[in-house]
Amino acid sequence: MLTRTHIIRQFICIDNALAFKHLTDSLYSIILKGLRRGCKSIVFVCIGTDRSTGDSLGPLVGYKTKSIRQRNVYIFGNLDNPVHARNLNEVMVQIRENFDNPFVIAVDACLGKAEHIGYINVGEGSIKPGSGVKKDLMAVGDAYITGIVNFGGFMDFLILQNTRLSIVMKMADLISESIKYVLWKISSDPAFEGMFARE
Repeated sequence: MLTRTHIIRQFICIDNALAFKHLTDSLYSIILKGLRRGCKSIVFVCIGTDRSTGDSLGPLVGYKTKSIRQRNVYIFGNLDNPVHARNLNEVMVQIRENFDNPFVIAVDACLGKAEHIGYINVGEGSIKPGSGVKKDLMAVGDAYITGIVNFGGFMDFLILQNTRLSIVMKMADLISESIKYVLWKISSDPAFEGMFARE
């Protein structure tokens, strides 16, 4: 039983045999807490750009989940229409104005220690997109899913440009499949009957 002060955070290696279970369990618990607080919609903001391999995690997740058709579930950011530094503020204003008490989950790539490449962070709270490449953007999300795609600390912009697509795709596959599963599980919950039904 979670207490009110318990903050859910998980640090998951994508090569772990239980990675899917750990990610889905955490994401489900986080979204459930938001819905029990009265949030009426679930909004994923997939941040990044297709112009940089390392920064394409968000748009790839958006691309892989754009076929989801459930009531009160919305996904912003994909390969065709990415959410990035230039339009992030505008997208967040649009979400606040158009959705009733949304629960926002930010999805983004990040840089970290070399030994943590290939790990996914999922947790409650917001993230500051672009901070790894010295961009000052607004904090985003009631929760987050971030993937450590490469190491940081020196010439981060070039590091992102030269990140292996293989690791980004593995993360995008795991995150998108986890999102689909968690949304299916929520739509099957009698407590939210009809609220997140498939369309």
